[in-house]
Formats: sequence, C-alpha cells, structure tokens
Amino acid sequence: MKTRKFLIMTASIGSGHIRAAEAIEQELRKRFPEDEIQVVDFMSHKISKFNGFLKSLYLRMLDFVPNLYDVFYKVSGGGGSGILAQTMFAGLMYGTMRRILQEYQPDVLLCTHPFPEGAAAMAKRFGHGGFLLAAVLTDYSLHQIWIYPQVDLYFTATEEMREGLIAKGFSPASVLAVGISVAESIQEAPSCGKAREELGLAEDAKVILLMGGGLGLGGIAASLKELEQVEMPLSLLVIAGRNEDLRRKVEAWGRDTHHEVRVWGYTDRVYALMAASDLLITKPGALTMSEAFVLGIPMLLHEPIPGPETENAVYASGHGAAIWVHHGESLAAAVQQVLSDGSRLSAMRKTALSCAKPHATGNIVEGLQRFIESKS
Repeated sequence: MKTRKFLIMTASIGSGHIRAAEAIEQELRKRFPEDEIQVVDFMSHKISKFNGFLKSLYLRMLDFVPNLYDVFYKVSGGGGSGILAQTMFAGLMYGTMRRILQEYQPDVLLCTHPFPEGAAAMAKRFGHGGFLLAAVLTDYSLHQIWIYPQVDLYFTATEEMREGLIAKGFSPASVLAVGISVAESIQEAPSCGKAREELGLAEDAKVILLMGGGLGLGGIAASLKELEQVEMPLSLLVIAGRNEDLRRKVEAWGRDTHHEVRVWGYTDRVYALMAASDLLITKPGALTMSEAFVLGIPMLLHEPIPGPETENAVYASGHGAAIWVHHGESLAAAVQQVLSDGSRLSAMRKTALSCAKPHATGNIVEGLQRFIESKS
C-alpha cells in the first residue's frame, strides 16, 4: 500500500488553531502509523518572513486598535467585499503556499486556519496540486473567510454551520458536523476532587481559573483587580501563557490580595486546572470553550476579540453554558452571583456537557478516511 502524505497547516495566531492541529496530528499518527504526517505553522517567520510580519501586525492591531479587526471581519463577511478580501489575503500568501506544496507534495492538506486554507484553495484553482483539501473550522460561526469552492471536505463545529455550507452549494457528503478538535487526552483529566487533591486545594474552596490563551490576552490583570471586590475568599488559578510580564504582575498582585493566588506560564496541566475549578473566566476562544464543554466547566466570558470570538460568546451564552460579561458590566458581581447560587452553577455544568463533542478529533480522522476511500 502506498504511503500517504498528510500535511496539516495551521497558524500561530493564538493557541487554539495550533492545539487543534496537534490533536489531529496525534490521532492521525495513531490511526495511520505508516503514513507521513507533517504539521506546518503557516504564519511562522521560519516559513515566511512576510507571513510572520503579517502575524506581528495582527497582534499589534489587537493591542492598540482592536476595532480595526472588527471592521475587517465585517467587510470580509460576504458579498463582493468579502470575496475581494479573501482573494487579497490568499494572493498575498499564494507564493509561500506554492513553495510549501512543492516541498512537501501532500496527498492530503488539512487546514485549521483560513489563511493557509485560502492560499491552498488558490493553488488548486490555478492547477498547482492534485491534493485533497480539507478545512477544520475552529469557530462556532460560519464566516465567508472560510468558504472556498476548491475545498473538498469541511468539518464544522455545529449542524447549523453544516447547513449553512450546504446552502452555499457544497454537497452534503462534503460537509461533516463533528465539533471542534480537542486532544483525546482530555478524557484522562482527573475528577474535580482528585485535581484539587493534586493541587493542594481545599475540597470546599471556591476555585476560579483565569485563562487568556497562549498569548495571555483577555484582560487577566484587570479581572484580578475586579475580583478583589468579591468578599468571599477565592482560590484563583491563573494561566499566563507565554506572557512573562503578565505572570510577574499576577505574582506581585497575589502578595497583597485576600484571595489565594497561583500562577502558571505555558503549562501542560491545563486540563487538571480546569477540572479543579468551579468557574472559568476567559476570552471566548473556540478551543478553550470546547475543552470547557467537555469538562463541564461553567464560564464567564469577556474581552472577546471583535469578530469570531464575539460569535463564540453568543453561542456559549445562548446555550446557557456561559455568562457573557459585556463591557461596563461588573465581573465581580457576576462571580458573586454565580458562586452563591449552587443550582445555577449545577445547571450551567449540565448545559456545558450537553454542548460537548469529546470525540471530535477521532470523528474528523474517521471522516477524512471515509472521504479518501470514497474517492479512490
């Protein structure tokens, strides 16, 4: 049997796209140990200095003028302007994609971010590759920036997104609603009691986890300042990611607060920290939300990046698995209210679990395998 070449392309713009790609890579290696499997960060400086520059520009934009991204998201959302924006971004990155395709010569190219997907779709459009192109949508809403007629197979987070793609002309067999890819190891997360024992937390403590993704975004420092207003003693677990400045600020703040505070940088103990928590305060990244669903962790969502994260917040809060604390609303009041109401917290846990797709990664790989076999 001929060895197949799988190329997974992602983008290091936040950690969610990377983590989804890594989860799929692990599952592919488990299912197809004889095949060649590679993961490429399309926005890495090592891959392309220009793409790396665009990523740096994007991150600066989020820091200083986040509304510019909101404008781009809306402009690229559909109609002629959306298609123009898609074509522009795909064209800017097309040269890099052609070089990658020549180097790796994949049989299957799977994308967890729309930038490499768009460039790969343009390559197919111009006849530069006989590969199967699949896209894993890592948001809870369907947006024009993901939609290209050259994509052979889509994996969506929800059935509503699947129906939206079918309405746009994609065949039902080419769109599978599976959820958002999370690592299969999440099934091995400890129970709440076991996680608290391992972390040295009291069984009856009110435990809150604060996360801002791999970049430590999401106003964590401001959230801690607000939580000082909560009178009940809290155990606050903070993941600062690769944001060392944030980590130092949290450590300094923790020395003066009446709450218990612990902080981690980039850590592989995320699932244990989530399992130990009564509540997760985070910006609404789709992968973090998906992991919280699987573990049944209620969420307080705030500081969404305008655009897709706003839509993610709408999804989670609309289903009752999260409370969206809007700008100007009191985070401290929301925390006090939820933690003081055991029945509401329990209902949010049940709703979160009802939204969970714990086997999404396995279903993606199975769906990919069936689609390949149907074309052979």
